Amino acid sequence: MNNQNINRRNFIKTASLITTGSLFSSGKLTSSEKIIPSNILKEDSVCVNNIENKIAIILKTKLVSKEPGKYFITERKIDQNGHQVASQEVLEPNRYLGWPTIGKTNNGELLIVYSGDRDSHVCPWGKTHMIRSKDNGETWSEPEEINNTPLDDRDAGIIQTSKNTILVSWFTSLAYASPTWKWAYQKYNRIAEKIPDALKKEWLGNWVRRSLDGGRTWEEPTRTLVTAPHGPIQLSDGRLFYLGTGSWNGIYSVVAEESRDDGISWKVISAVPPFEDKTAGFSEPHVVELKSGKLLAMIRYEPKDSSGSYLMQTESNDGGKNWTNPHKTPMWGYPPHLIELNNGWVLVVYGHRRDKYSERACISKDEGKTWDIENEIILAEAFNGDLGYPSSVQLEDDSILTVYYQQENKGEPTSIFMTHWKLKR
Repeated sequence: MNNQNINRRNFIKTASLITTGSLFSSGKLTSSEKIIPSNILKEDSVCVNNIENKIAIILKTKLVSKEPGKYFITERKIDQNGHQVASQEVLEPNRYLGWPTIGKTNNGELLIVYSGDRDSHVCPWGKTHMIRSKDNGETWSEPEEINNTPLDDRDAGIIQTSKNTILVSWFTSLAYASPTWKWAYQKYNRIAEKIPDALKKEWLGNWVRRSLDGGRTWEEPTRTLVTAPHGPIQLSDGRLFYLGTGSWNGIYSVVAEESRDDGISWKVISAVPPFEDKTAGFSEPHVVELKSGKLLAMIRYEPKDSSGSYLMQTESNDGGKNWTNPHKTPMWGYPPHLIELNNGWVLVVYGHRRDKYSERACISKDEGKTWDIENEIILAEAFNGDLGYPSSVQLEDDSILTVYYQQENKGEPTSIFMTHWKLKR
């Protein structure tokens, strides 16, 4: 987060003041709102610095969605009488985009969802947007709007289930109405005051939404207890499995939910054992099921001393009913996204929010028992710590696509990027 004094756990608690989101919409943006993504990254961009990795080759880094400003801002000056007068109108900068997830459908289409059309990191305007690629990421569609609630729609995850259902997850936020976020509160609190309390209470929380026709239309949303940036996964036994953070039995913890009806309803089945450090922040987990049947999960971990913010790992050998005590990995950064590669290795990607600011990856060849941190992979470099939330898919040729958010140019709002890369061996 931009505010170093607030960890993710406290942000989600703040965000869950009272959420609202009844005005759901679907389909493409109107003609007046069309967004044309830039698909070519400038050669002098920070993302294409000469990055050398021992075990990986960066094939291409691309800007896949950059939403331009839509409104004019009037610049003002003081005239000779001391009055404010309009000087000129300038178009606002591009919109702030964040927290993407990539998914691959059964027919090979790639889908990226993210929080789009935002003013900034914390604001009221976030919407769930989706872009598509039918050519392995070479070109991307204009954004389609999935969710546009009266609150801030954040952290979109996406999967396609074995029944061909597209399922998108996200959570709604009123963080901008909290004095904790001073700048946002001063600017936006009057907007929150206009929303009836009953509506806030009705729609506050964590959600999933299903599409049975490839994302053309969407069912009404279903509430979940937990939230995590990249949403649920599907297990080999058919269950949808969602490891996230939420309050269960009055305790805020990392909790597992399952759905046995293709995402229509959800039930809590377990919780990860509590962390030894009760003062640390923990949030934003992700989980992968390995071919052996083991579930391997990682969790964002933020102790008071940020130098100790290494990803924490936990495992389950009984389908998510019981979990090992969380233990530290050698990867510094957050949050995680995990997949098992075609060769059985496990890949984790994460944001590295300190010098050198970057998107990173690490490999395990033994189901997470050890991690090859000596050959940690740098996928892209960035200007500052407002970056990350990477997620990956593997293509048929064994190369990997990882998407994330960060600035294209220093000082401007963030956009959505993709790095296409492969392992050397």
